[in-house]
Amino acid sequence: MEFDSNLGANLTTANMADSIKTGLHEHFKGGRYEVVGVAKHSETGESLVVYRALYGERNLWVRPVEMFVGEVSVDGKMVPRFKFIGKK
Repeated sequence: MEFDSNLGANLTTANMADSIKTGLHEHFKGGRYEVVGVAKHSETGESLVVYRALYGERNLWVRPVEMFVGEVSVDGKMVPRFKFIGKK
């Protein structure tokens, strides 16, 4: 899942969730993950990205959409937390 940062800052969570692609993603620290899809929290309705580590025990994880598509500071430069690298 890839987030198009050119869409602007006024995206709603639903629009962000729609912009996420299933497939292979790389975390800014180098780990690779397979995004399975976007789920809804049963109580709050919050959109959560469901993804699996492609290393170690291959754990399944969830992360709020806003955090998944967000940026982090690395050596003073803002970079995407996750980067889409292709379909599985």
